[in-house]
Amino acid sequence: MFDILFFCDIISTNVRTVQKLIYISIATVFTIQNKEENKMEILDKLKILADSAKYDASCSSSGSKRKNKNNGIGNGHVSGICHSWGADGRCISLLKILLSNACIYDCKYCINRCTNSVKRATFTPQEIADLTINFYKRNYIEGLFLSSAVIQSPDHTMELLIKTISILRNEYNFNGYIHCKSIPGCSKELIDKLGILVDRLSINIELPSHNSLKLLAPQKEKSGILEPMTHISTGIKHNQLETSKHKPKFVPAGQTTQLIVGATPESDLKILKLSEGLYQKLKLKRVYYSAYISINQDKNLPTLETPPLLRENRLYQADWLLRYYGFQAEELLNEAHPNFNHILDPKCDWALRNIEKFPIEINTANYFTLLRIPGIGVISAKKIIRARREFCLDFESLKSLGVVLKRAKYFITCKGKYFDKITTFNPNFIETNLIYQERNTLPLPQFEQLSIFDTLQPTKEDTIKCLTGSL
Repeated sequence: MFDILFFCDIISTNVRTVQKLIYISIATVFTIQNKEENKMEILDKLKILADSAKYDASCSSSGSKRKNKNNGIGNGHVSGICHSWGADGRCISLLKILLSNACIYDCKYCINRCTNSVKRATFTPQEIADLTINFYKRNYIEGLFLSSAVIQSPDHTMELLIKTISILRNEYNFNGYIHCKSIPGCSKELIDKLGILVDRLSINIELPSHNSLKLLAPQKEKSGILEPMTHISTGIKHNQLETSKHKPKFVPAGQTTQLIVGATPESDLKILKLSEGLYQKLKLKRVYYSAYISINQDKNLPTLETPPLLRENRLYQADWLLRYYGFQAEELLNEAHPNFNHILDPKCDWALRNIEKFPIEINTANYFTLLRIPGIGVISAKKIIRARREFCLDFESLKSLGVVLKRAKYFITCKGKYFDKITTFNPNFIETNLIYQERNTLPLPQFEQLSIFDTLQPTKEDTIKCLTGSL
C-alpha cells in the first residue's frame, strides 16, 4: 500500500489527485490479491483434475497433419502429441486433464464414481483454453488431451467440451493437436460438431462384455458406446472420400478406445477377439489396454495386490501381431489355450505350439512367412527381402543387416544349415533356452526346473517390444 503522507509531500496542493492515487493503489492491491486467489484456485483444480485423468491410457501419437493458419499458433505434428514415444524416438507431451470429475455415474471401478468421497472440481471452458495456451507458449506442451466425467447429462458435458475447444480453435486460433473423449450416450449431432474441431476422438469401452458392463457400470448401455463409435467410424470414412479441399476434416487422426484388463473374468482370447473386431469393422486407430488398479472396494470387484501389468503387456504385444504381422486372434489363442503365456511373448508361444511350421529357410521364405519368425520384425523382414536380391544370406549376413538372432536362430536355417552349435531341430531344447532367455539367466543351461515363486512382471525387453512393435 502506498504511503499517503508520501503523496501529500509531493502533491500537497491537489487533494483530489492524492485521493485518486490512493484509490488506484487500493484497487491495485485488491486486483493483485484477487489474481493470486484465482491463480490458487486454478492450480488446485489442475492438481485434482490432472490426477483424475491419469487412469485414462487411450492417448498416443497423433498421426495428424493439421497445418497452421495465418497468424495462428501451434500445429499438429505428424509424429504425435502426448506423453509417449514418437516415431523419431523423442518424448512428446500434452496437457492431459479432465473438464470435471463431478460424475453422475456410479461405475464401480472408477475413482470418480459419484459415491466416492474424493475432492471434486470443474473447470470452465475458458479456464481450460487459457491453461492450454499458457502452457503451450511456455513450451510445456504440444497439445491437449481432454476428457471429462459426466456432468448433469452426456449432452451437457459434450456441449462444454465443444465450447472449450471452440475457444481454442476460433478465438485463440490454436492449430495444435487436440485429442478429446466423446461422452457415451450423447447425441450424434454433438459428435459431429466435436469431430470437426479435434484431431482424434475416443470413446472408452472399458469393459469387454455386456454382462461385465451391466455388473460394474449399470448406468451405461452397450448401445450407447458402440453406436457412437460406429457413427464416428462412418464419418471418418465419408470425410476421407470427400474431394473438397475446403470442407473441414472430421477426426483426421482417427478413433481410439480403452479396455480395462483384470477387473472382470474375461479371458485374453475374449479381449483380443473384441479388439480384432473393432479393427476390422470400425477401423480403429488403436485399442489401449489398462491394467486394473484396485482403487475402490466393492463386492463385484476383484482384490488385487498389484495391477496385472504383465497381462496388459502381453495384450499389447498381441495387438501388434494383429495390426502389423498378419496374425488372427484365433491363431494366437483358442478355447483350449485362452490366456497368454506368462513367460514367453505371444509370438514365441505361437511358434512353439506350431513347431511343425519350422524351421524356415531364410533365403526362400516370403515376406509374410518371415514376419512369423520370433525375433524378426517388420524392419528386419524388409531388409532380408532387399538383401536377397543381391546375394544368398547366411547367419553372418543377417548379423551385418542388424537382424537380432537371439530368438530367430532357433527357428531358421540359412542355406539349409542351422545356427552354430545347433545341430538338430529339437523343440524341447528351443523352449528351454527361450524360457531362460526371458528370465535373463546367464549362462543358459539346457534344462532346469523353473521356480513357481518367481515374480512375473514385464521385463525391460517386454516394454521395448510394446513401444517398437518388433516381436
